[in-house]
Amino acid sequence: MRLSRRLASTTVAVALVVPLSYEAMAHAHARVHAAKAEAEPWEPFGSACRINVTGSHVTAYCHNPYPETDRVSLHVECARWWDIDSDGSPVDAEPAQTVRLTGRCWKEVGSAWVSHRQER
Repeated sequence: MRLSRRLASTTVAVALVVPLSYEAMAHAHARVHAAKAEAEPWEPFGSACRINVTGSHVTAYCHNPYPETDRVSLHVECARWWDIDSDGSPVDAEPAQTVRLTGRCWKEVGSAWVSHRQER
C-alpha cells in the first residue's frame, strides 16, 4: 500500500511540473524567433532562370528583377559515369539584367541547375 501512495504522489508531482516547464520553454523559444524576425527583415532576391537542354548542350538564361546583384552559376551533371560533371564560373546578374550561362557533356545530360549567391 505504501509503494502505491509514493508512486501516486510522485506521478502527481511529475504531472504538475512537466506542463509548467513546457510552457516556459515554449515562451522562451517564441521570444527568440520574434527577436530574430525583427532584426532581419525579408528582402526579395534571386534571378529567375530558364534552363534549356539540347542534346549534350545546356543553356541557362537568368534574369534578375531585384535591386541586389545575384551571382549565378550553372551546374551540369552528366548521365554517363565516365563523363565529367561541370560547375560553371559565377557570373554577376546585375539588377534588371539577363545573363546567359552555357555548359555541356560529351554525351547525355543527366541534370542541370543554377545556384544563386547574394553579394553584400
